Amino acid sequence: MDFLRATHKEFTHYRSLGDRTFLQLTDEMLHREPAPGSNSIATIVKHMHGNMLSRWTDFLTSDGEKPWRQREAEFNNDLRTREAVLQRWDQGWSCLFNAIGPLTTADLARIVTIRTEPHTVEQAIVRQLAHLPYHVGQIVLLGKLFLGDQFSSLTIPRGGSAEFNKAKGM
Repeated sequence: MDFLRATHKEFTHYRSLGDRTFLQLTDEMLHREPAPGSNSIATIVKHMHGNMLSRWTDFLTSDGEKPWRQREAEFNNDLRTREAVLQRWDQGWSCLFNAIGPLTTADLARIVTIRTEPHTVEQAIVRQLAHLPYHVGQIVLLGKLFLGDQFSSLTIPRGGSAEFNKAKGM
C-alpha cells in the first residue's frame, strides 16, 4: 500500500475511534473536566478542529499556522452542545481529508511551511499522524474513565486475544 493510501487509512481509523467513543458518551461527559486545569473532550475536539483547519486549509500554498487561528482560545471549555462538538469534529476531519485526498505521490516531496519551518508534504502528514491520534487517545481514555465497565471496547477487548486469534486462523 502506498504512503497516501496508508495514511488515509490510519486517519480514517483514528477518526472512527473518536466517533465510536462519542456514541457511548452522554452530553455531560463531553464537557466534564476530569481534574482542575485539564481538558474536557469538547475542549480536545475544539483544539483538534483549530489545528486541522489551520494545517490543512490551503496547506500547499500558505503556512500551516494561520494568522486567524486563535490557539489559546481553543482551550476554553465553551462548546455548549453535543452538536457543536460534533460539528467541529466533522469540519476538522473534512478539511484534512479534502486536503490529502487529491494529493499524488509526486506531491509528497513538495515543501510546505508550518510555523515558518519547511516540511515536505510527507513530513507534514506524518506530523499530523502523530498529533491527531495522540488527542484521539485522550478522548478514548476519558471515555473509558467516565464509563468504566460500561465502555464498549473499540478494539480487541481485554481477555479477548485468544478468541480474536482463533477467528483469524492464527
